[in-house]
Amino acid sequence: MAQQERAVRTRRAVLEAAAGVFAERGYAAATIAEILNRAGVTKGALYFHFDSKAALARGVLEERISAEYHVPRELKLQEWVDAGMTLADRLPREPLLLAAVRLSADLQGRDVFGSAWPAWAELTASLLAEARARDEVLPHVVPEETAQVFLGAWIGVQFVSQAVADWADLDQRMSALFDHLLPAIAVPSVLVRLDTAPDRGARVIEEARRRSRAALAGASS
Repeated sequence: MAQQERAVRTRRAVLEAAAGVFAERGYAAATIAEILNRAGVTKGALYFHFDSKAALARGVLEERISAEYHVPRELKLQEWVDAGMTLADRLPREPLLLAAVRLSADLQGRDVFGSAWPAWAELTASLLAEARARDEVLPHVVPEETAQVFLGAWIGVQFVSQAVADWADLDQRMSALFDHLLPAIAVPSVLVRLDTAPDRGARVIEEARRRSRAALAGASS
């Protein structure tokens, strides 16, 4: 069991080190040597988990979306907003997410290690489909189409925020994106109930952490 725990910790250390290098330098300029140095592991330990730099990039992308901060809501549209706002809150300070953004935009490398964009679009389409089943969206809404429109806008918001504010205004920009898009797809009676405030992501994360602590306390009592 101790050996298994060490292996899990080693894999995580390698992924986080790789994410930091990919986020800062991009895929092409990243080197295994720098990743090893940051992770503080041997080459053998790294290659036990990942047999190439491309495998490392794929590993980072596979970690990109976490359900850690998901809180079920009465409205599926609110769950969609929460997913976007928590991502906006986390992205500037989490290397794994920053790396996923940079790797996904690498048009030369996408054929080698893939992209996070399809999974992000799939998550949006799934939540919108559930919202449609609950009559939360207008009749003309096609979840897959709306997901692609939103993905394009979200990618643009990321790049503009990075370029002009070093990510500092990402939550405000994400809030504005939802405020402009939701009136075109949400039923009016649902729209007025949605919380798209810039601090929504931070509040949802704190709520999820409180629930997690309460669940752990209940399990140990």
